[in-house]
Amino acid sequence: MRRTVLALALTTLAAGSAHAADTAQLVQGELPQVTAWRRDIHQHPELSNRETRTAALVAAQLKKLGLDVHTGVAHTGVVGILKGGKPGPKLAIRADMDALPVTEEVDLPFASKAKGEYRGKPTGVMHACGHDAHTAMLLGLATVLAGMKKDLPGEVMFVFQPAEEGAPAGEEGGASLMLKDGVFRDFKPDAMFGMHVVSSLNVGTVALRPGPTMAGSDWFKLVVHGRQTHGAMPWNGVDPIVTSAEIITSAQTIVSRKLNIGELPAVLSFGIVEGGARYNIVPDQVELQGTLRTFDAGMRQQAIDNLKGIAEHVAAANGATVETQIPVGDSNPVLVNDPALAARVRSSIGKAIGAEHTIEAKPWMASEDFAYFAKEVPSVYFFVGATPQGQDALKAPANHSPKFFMDEGALKIGMESMLQATLDYLGGSSS
Repeated sequence: MRRTVLALALTTLAAGSAHAADTAQLVQGELPQVTAWRRDIHQHPELSNRETRTAALVAAQLKKLGLDVHTGVAHTGVVGILKGGKPGPKLAIRADMDALPVTEEVDLPFASKAKGEYRGKPTGVMHACGHDAHTAMLLGLATVLAGMKKDLPGEVMFVFQPAEEGAPAGEEGGASLMLKDGVFRDFKPDAMFGMHVVSSLNVGTVALRPGPTMAGSDWFKLVVHGRQTHGAMPWNGVDPIVTSAEIITSAQTIVSRKLNIGELPAVLSFGIVEGGARYNIVPDQVELQGTLRTFDAGMRQQAIDNLKGIAEHVAAANGATVETQIPVGDSNPVLVNDPALAARVRSSIGKAIGAEHTIEAKPWMASEDFAYFAKEVPSVYFFVGATPQGQDALKAPANHSPKFFMDEGALKIGMESMLQATLDYLGGSSS
């Protein structure tokens, strides 16, 4: 049966388009293995730049398929190249592999019990963002496409990326390091696709949008220096805690009063406030860390300038000083979907799962280092619903939550969508 379906898919592909019924059956044939891979990876999560077990699993499967496999790209990244038997375009498809420093609170038979270390502290480790599903789905797609190798037009690069969530302190990683390591040196794709499961959509729905899709992000750090004193005699010191509180409060006016968010959204959030060692001592310093999310270069620079100015002036008004790092390290650029390519991909996904289930995504304030790839080649990144049908997706635990739950029905929808988009692109279909 699988050979018959494969033959039909290749026949329609040769005519410039693949039938959705054929791609659905091909995906169905791989779903049991894809589900098994996803559960195995979920049960054995690994933090950024530490994805050695996952990378070994990926490399072994790609080699089994007869692909040209490259390992150790950006530390633990794996790249497999499939050369079709007929001339055609070059396409890259990416999946991320890393997990998060989150302790899982979902009752699953394959729940993670893994432990790790993050910022010098012990932590649970969990695939709280769905990268386990991304990796499993891309392995499944590689398996399907490898079965078409003889009659497949073009070439496909399968990119299994480490450290999408950010490299550990003092290390490089992720998409930017893969590019620096020359992932496109010998294989420059004509286009690149990626996808992400999200709890904000129900299973069966896929969302994408042309143009700016996910925000650029900047990590910032402020260190407020005061003068230590006894908590009973604060007038003998300079309080960096009170100063920090004023900086945090004043910084909220940047988005609400300084930026024209009627044009494009922006977000500024503090995520770390660290200072002090004892309840009755005013400490020497407090460290603040946070994130700035923007879609426009001018708004980004305005926000950075405003944050630096507020920090310095509030510190001075309190007799303190402040060191500012805005940004810390590299910043994720805005993820921009190529408009023409996005239209083609949306048409393909609509063919696979029904146009009524393919919606336009709203700009998302989360960031994605897939944006580095999208700066190099025309790209499309889309979102696959992960919350069970019948549940309110807007109330579901968000990606990165210890309660994040992915209905495995998302695997079928994601694979069908990506396979249809891939076959249509390689076959030259624009409808």
